[in-house]
Amino acid sequence: MSALASAISESQDIPPIGIRDYPRERIDCFPRLRFMGSKYTLLPQLFEIFCALDFETVADPFCGSCAVSYLLKVMGKQVVSSDFLNFCTTIARALIENPGIRLTPADMEVLLTNTADHDHFIEQTFRGIFFTPEDLRFLDRTCANLSRITDPYKRSLAQAALIRACAKRQPRGVFTVAGDPERYKDGRRDLRLSIQEHFLEQVSTYNRAVFDNGRNNQALHADVFSLGLPSPDLVYLDPPYVPRSDDNCYMKRYHFLEGLSRYWQDVEIMERSRVRKIVKPYTPFSYRREAIAAFEQLFGRFADSIIVLSYSSNGYPDLDTLVNLLRRFKSRVTVHEQEHRYHFGTHKAVRPNRAKVREYFIVGE
Repeated sequence: MSALASAISESQDIPPIGIRDYPRERIDCFPRLRFMGSKYTLLPQLFEIFCALDFETVADPFCGSCAVSYLLKVMGKQVVSSDFLNFCTTIARALIENPGIRLTPADMEVLLTNTADHDHFIEQTFRGIFFTPEDLRFLDRTCANLSRITDPYKRSLAQAALIRACAKRQPRGVFTVAGDPERYKDGRRDLRLSIQEHFLEQVSTYNRAVFDNGRNNQALHADVFSLGLPSPDLVYLDPPYVPRSDDNCYMKRYHFLEGLSRYWQDVEIMERSRVRKIVKPYTPFSYRREAIAAFEQLFGRFADSIIVLSYSSNGYPDLDTLVNLLRRFKSRVTVHEQEHRYHFGTHKAVRPNRAKVREYFIVGE
């Protein structure tokens, strides 16, 4: 525990820098999650776009890994970060809503208490599917100890650290294929470390990322159309892309992280699934026949806000359709383009140019 206590005690706030400068030092603290569609590498371009707009309050209702919400918080904005996936909301509560509270060595003593008086759901359900038996027992034990952490931000920090520990320990960071947990041990450090070792590192990482920007930020677990909030000055929209091939199912790839974030309470496990997938929640953005109407409803929902929409050239609908839809609600529409390559899954190995796209940032004022 002494090494952990030392790592935690060294976590400190990084001094803020001028709003006109890209905050690289602070952004480098962000705990990147290997997440489908992540905008982390596009944050410098988004920073330039945001700096040209006049706003103080902002909503990010498809927050995902929270990279863009984190940038906006760094910029001093009041941020409402939300997602229909609970594990994304957990990360948002740890990093965006959290006003600067960190885990302490005393908290870690509680979390790492070795007790047999707990459920063994993860060990029993995922044995031989993901991770080693020791890893699974650690997850069950630590999840049980979470209930002893009363502060909601500390609890979310611990959950976020567990989520990232599991994502780093899992080959490719996705949970789509079952198999021998030792199969992918190929020398990579992330695959050599146990989940407990990852967890200890991630607690330090998240502690370092936490800061207070002096605003009343919020993290919500909600579908975009059920958010009952006043219209913000600006809304950043990054909905699931309807791809021209493959699929955009986040639940298929991250069901284990979603289950872990709530210890599989109030979810339906697909018992016939080899990897014990969770039934995915409905979103119209997953279906070509519903996507255009969903975008029209989305733009109408935020008609009183500046809209910044991220979308990919390999998604559906196409750029012209989106621009024409947005012009029904906004008198001025500007398109920024950036070449981008998504590194995810096996796409690069299967088709070298498949992940190379144009990323559009469509601004409606």
